[in-house]
Amino acid sequence: MIGGGAAADRLGVVGVDVGGTFTDAALVAGGRLFTAKVPTRPDDQSAGVVDAVARVLEAAGIAPNALARFAHGMTVGTNALLEDRLAPAALVATEGFGDVLELRRQDRAHLYRLGEHHPPPVIPHDRVAEVRERCGPDGVIVPLDPASVDAAVARIAGMDVRAVAVCLLFAFAHPDHERTVGAALRAALPGVHVSISADVLPEIREYERASTTAVDAALTPVLRGYLHRLGARAGEAGLPAPEIMQSNGGLIDLAGAADHASRTVLSGPAGGAMGAAGIAAAAGIPLALTFDMGGTSCDVALIRDGEPGRTGGTVINGRPLHLPMLDVVTVSAGGGSIAWADSGGALRVGPRSAGARPGPAAYGHGGTEPTVTDANVVLGRLAGAGALGGAIRLDAGLAEAAVARLAGQLGMEVAACAEGIIRVANQEMARALRLVSVERGIDPRGGAVIAFGGAGPLHACEVADDIGAARVLAPAAAGVLAALGLVTAGERRDRTRTVLVPLAEAARLHGPLAELVAGARADLPGATLTVAADCRYVGQRHALTVDWVEEGADPAALAAAFHAAHERRYGEAVPGHPVEVITLRVAAARPGSPLPPPVPGAEAPLCGPVAIPMDGATCWVPAGWTAVRDAGGSVDVRRDGTEGAWTP
Repeated sequence: MIGGGAAADRLGVVGVDVGGTFTDAALVAGGRLFTAKVPTRPDDQSAGVVDAVARVLEAAGIAPNALARFAHGMTVGTNALLEDRLAPAALVATEGFGDVLELRRQDRAHLYRLGEHHPPPVIPHDRVAEVRERCGPDGVIVPLDPASVDAAVARIAGMDVRAVAVCLLFAFAHPDHERTVGAALRAALPGVHVSISADVLPEIREYERASTTAVDAALTPVLRGYLHRLGARAGEAGLPAPEIMQSNGGLIDLAGAADHASRTVLSGPAGGAMGAAGIAAAAGIPLALTFDMGGTSCDVALIRDGEPGRTGGTVINGRPLHLPMLDVVTVSAGGGSIAWADSGGALRVGPRSAGARPGPAAYGHGGTEPTVTDANVVLGRLAGAGALGGAIRLDAGLAEAAVARLAGQLGMEVAACAEGIIRVANQEMARALRLVSVERGIDPRGGAVIAFGGAGPLHACEVADDIGAARVLAPAAAGVLAALGLVTAGERRDRTRTVLVPLAEAARLHGPLAELVAGARADLPGATLTVAADCRYVGQRHALTVDWVEEGADPAALAAAFHAAHERRYGEAVPGHPVEVITLRVAAARPGSPLPPPVPGAEAPLCGPVAIPMDGATCWVPAGWTAVRDAGGSVDVRRDGTEGAWTP
């Protein structure tokens, strides 16, 4: 192996993404890309991560101490939320407002299904303590009562909790009371994590702020344990300290991620979106839809001019999480999604997954239920595939037996049942693509689908057909693009502050904006800054985020940008109506490593139907589509008879 101790001698950057079935590694060194894929270790994902790094370093002939950076994307936080594997936590609230997590927004879980209920709060009511204080928009109304703080701390000390969330009224504008309570808790309860809303989410909307802070508190001890194990394993292996992908598409140091786990809940999907954004920019594709289909789920996002869409929050397992993040939609449709017959005899797919173990029946690890992967094997789309992840060889007989059992229940032929499994899964994934395009006011027919993940290129053309897109691009690194996205992603820090200022009084924005800009520059010295603002018409409830320029900008430009965004989203604008700025957003970003340069040359066009083997994936080209594979291994597929279609 090639060694390298000094930073100047360090040769490469590695990214490792943990999926439900495989853990992927991508290493860029000397302008070349090296990849590795190993089975995910559900018992301890950190062991699988280090195994994947060792595998890719061996392929590149590079020693661990030659690495310049080690970036990691994961699903630990997301899975803990989905499976309710959270640390026991307590909540400190303003007196009289301790039931904020139960009251939510006083809406029903489903408009028409009256028997459907919201999931229980992250923190139950019997672990809530209240303190006597009250702030309003203009400042302190009731001073913080020290005796009530002592009583709250004593009450929580008697609970068996590993974390505490502190969320007081109007703390986004006046955080001193929260900071005092947080300091008292940390002094009295060493070893117990404390999250205060002024640090986690300094924005309006009481329930969303409380929910996000509660999730941060309950999730941080879980993630911190995993990150500490990973850091220790990396150190033992001679690797650099891992940097962790955040939901916003930027990396943060391990300690920062361990302090606020809520920032990383979309860590894995964000890596894929960033990788696809780099591919779209390199290929000159102005509008792209990412299609990341793995073993357990499918993640989709919208890319415009090489930049992924961004949002201010999401909902995971019924719990709002309002933080800066990439606008990624996830559905439970992956290669391991299990097909089944419901009580009415209809064919269904997911949300249950065979996971990494036992996995699809074709893996030969004991799985007996039919999955999407088994359906692809039955239809011959994976018949020529070699060893998956370097270890798993597909058994067509086991796959057919699993699908045949379901076909018998449904009274179908085996091949027809396999085709039905594929169609049902495709419809679910097409629905997700419409969510990030049509429901954002974007026509997907003018875009290209960038397919990646182990199963993405298998389904992309048929899903593109469903949404009207005529081009699919499967990068050479499709099987590990989320890991490659971790390599190309840079660092990012987001700062936000609610201001509630009419745009007619824009001079009042200069002070808060200057403070946010100064803080962002301190977070990442020398980084590029971007500024955005959440705006709405006076009287509206919800806001739209629009880009702005740095301090001192013309407020008329912000108003024009908001009117345009409103018309694009809702089909109309009211230019004469007054606009107010709700929240200011400042982001500092540093670029990551560039993609390896493309390899010139291409093969002759291939007409569908045909399966094209790729590194870590297989691209299925159906009838009516034609593919061209370049010398680097990327596959560009276009629908016959459309503009730009390939001519065999």
